[in-house]
Amino acid sequence: MDMTRVAVNGYGVIGKRVADAVKLQPDMELVGIADIATDWRIKTAAGRAPIYAATTEAAGDMRAAGVDVAGTLQDLLGRVDIVVDTTPKHIAAGNIERYRQAGVKFVLQGGESHKTTGHSFVAQANYDSALGRESTRVVSCNTTSIVRILGALRDAGLLLKARGVLIRRATDPWESHLGGIMNTMVPEPSIPSHQGPDAQTVLPDLDLVTIAAKGAHTQTHNHYWTLQLTREATREEVLDAFRAAPRIAFIRISDGLVALNSTIELMRDLGRPRGDMWEVALWEDLVTVNGDEVYLTYQVFNEAIVVPETIDAIRALTGLAPDAAASMAITDATFGMRKSFLETPGAAS
Repeated sequence: MDMTRVAVNGYGVIGKRVADAVKLQPDMELVGIADIATDWRIKTAAGRAPIYAATTEAAGDMRAAGVDVAGTLQDLLGRVDIVVDTTPKHIAAGNIERYRQAGVKFVLQGGESHKTTGHSFVAQANYDSALGRESTRVVSCNTTSIVRILGALRDAGLLLKARGVLIRRATDPWESHLGGIMNTMVPEPSIPSHQGPDAQTVLPDLDLVTIAAKGAHTQTHNHYWTLQLTREATREEVLDAFRAAPRIAFIRISDGLVALNSTIELMRDLGRPRGDMWEVALWEDLVTVNGDEVYLTYQVFNEAIVVPETIDAIRALTGLAPDAAASMAITDATFGMRKSFLETPGAAS
């Protein structure tokens, strides 16, 4: 089997998860990790892959801090086929010319704008259009969930238009000591919020409007959707559309999963690495159908949901898998993806 040589530039919340995910893939090799950090974050990468300094200036500081530096990012780019840039927002855009000069393909994340690559990616929706491209951008966590959920109904011929409200977590848990929102909620300053237009970069024909606010919590995002269907449908038809779609898993209030934190605790009890949830967690018992309208709510674990999409983006750009189904089958198996988190004995996951 051909192995695609992968670099990860940026070893933060997403980067460390992407690095671990690449190591799980039978057709990929993690050649190195690049960063500028000198603290515990990069030191935890020791042993996972060789560590490179993302800038020449950082190399001395990293070595002085006891980090075993194998070289610079430029050295790393000379050894790989593709780089996944998971650096902080707007940093990646400044790295594009370096990647092009090195002749490597690159995957950016949702913090960058659509115009940086001219292509935005969610595997189930537009894998084919990414095949062989120089680059793509994996859309944000919230946008990924929107494309998965609304795409499922659209593919079933059921979706006419969508109106959604997003309650976003204020910050990543590990940064909650740096300040943030307490005892209040902060509306985003425009309607639609950016997630709606962002989803349309992947599915241009979606008729949707999103409204968003930041809440005083750090555990996942929460979406509420009012959907108009193309016709009257039964609740079972709607649930069947979600069952047929990839990377959506049902949760139920009747199982005691009554809040965002309870689902996170479930992920830990299931032995998920870092407590990650790669699926969209859709509350099955709250899906309500009234004629041609649907009301639903779901949970988005923003630290993890884009990681399988990033793996599929690597395969699309490098041609490792010919279509979305082939790539997602490998990715989902290596991750242990589920359709329902609590199965009855003998049920298939």
